[in-house]
Amino acid sequence: MSTPQQPAANPKPKPNANSGKRKRMMTLLVLVIVIAAVAYGLYYFLVARFTESTDDAYVNGNVVQITPQVTGTVIALKADDTQTVNVGDPLVLLDPADARVTLEQTEAQLAQTVRQVRGLFADDSQYEAQVAVRQSDLSRAQDDLHRRMQVAQTGAVSQEEISHARDAVRSAEAALEAAQQQLAANRALTANTTIANHPNVEAAAAKVRDAYLANARNTLPAPVTGYVAKRSVQVGQRVSPGNPLMSVVPLSSLWVDANFKEVQLKHMRIGQPVEMTADVYGSSVVYHGKVVGFSAGTGSAFSLLPAQNATGNWIKVVQRLPVRISLDPEDLLKHPLRIGLSMQVDVNIRNDAGTQLGNAQNTVYETDVFAKYGAEADAEIARIIAENAGPNAHKAASNGGNSGAGNATNGASHAAAKAQVSSAHAAKPGAKG
Repeated sequence: MSTPQQPAANPKPKPNANSGKRKRMMTLLVLVIVIAAVAYGLYYFLVARFTESTDDAYVNGNVVQITPQVTGTVIALKADDTQTVNVGDPLVLLDPADARVTLEQTEAQLAQTVRQVRGLFADDSQYEAQVAVRQSDLSRAQDDLHRRMQVAQTGAVSQEEISHARDAVRSAEAALEAAQQQLAANRALTANTTIANHPNVEAAAAKVRDAYLANARNTLPAPVTGYVAKRSVQVGQRVSPGNPLMSVVPLSSLWVDANFKEVQLKHMRIGQPVEMTADVYGSSVVYHGKVVGFSAGTGSAFSLLPAQNATGNWIKVVQRLPVRISLDPEDLLKHPLRIGLSMQVDVNIRNDAGTQLGNAQNTVYETDVFAKYGAEADAEIARIIAENAGPNAHKAASNGGNSGAGNATNGASHAAAKAQVSSAHAAKPGAKG
């Protein structure tokens, strides 16, 4: 009899290699996530929370317009778009014919005025000589009257002759008075002045200065060093004061206007350091700068059509405020930028001890290319005066300064003469008995 066969025991399942691999991958993923979270947390607490960033930032700068100060016709252009000009270089020339004619007329008028004033100073000497002559005539007439009065008692001189002598004294006094008045009137025109600072000469010089400036302004110089842009003027065009002809952009003094959201401005302060990158160069080139100021209003508040938030349908929009950021000149020299280029801006707000308002430094823009016109006009005026004032101009100035003393001396002499005539009248003899 056969024994029944026992069923075979079930074999143990073999371990799944894919399951172990999956566990290792999940563990590794969890570790990576944990490490990444820890790294991000450390980065946020140590770096990110002290940085405010935006890519709504653009390069900005001064666009210096070239506009004429006088009306004229363009006869030459000395620069064009994309070209570099230095401060003082001529950019546009206007036809100077009319201005030159006016300048020559005013220069001739100034020369004539100087000669006329020179004649006034010369008249002082002439009138002084006339006063001296009249004083001599008066002294002679007084001496004649005095001699006749001394012999009148003897009867050698008639009363008619004595009367004629008195009349001669009076006539000499009147002539002296007239000469002194002429001298005083002429000295009133020259007292306390020289030929150069005489009112008539200064008025003529002012006209020369105005005409010289009008003639010089037919040349439009570059007020700053930079690149020419936006040229719109053409040769032969008639231009008027204020018409924009072209622009000069100084690329050595640019800045960045970064438009930050209002929620990013809480800890932003003037003077905080900034790092920037330009799309044109990529992230390999880093620009350095600092916050120099905040706009007085948001972009929408200063837009051409400001938002009307008082209407019925209102949707809140996060506003952006322009923040001005300076650029390091050395960075600009190594990697030049142009106005309007896009920038990525990162502001380090770790130190927020400053303020947003009140600490911005005032910026001064100035040029001295027009100052030389006034100096050249003054030199031209001085030349014309020197050529027409004559070699004795310093003597005329001295006479003009001493006119007051001369008037006082002449007045004293005239008073003494009158006293002598009065004495002669008092000594008039009585009628013979």
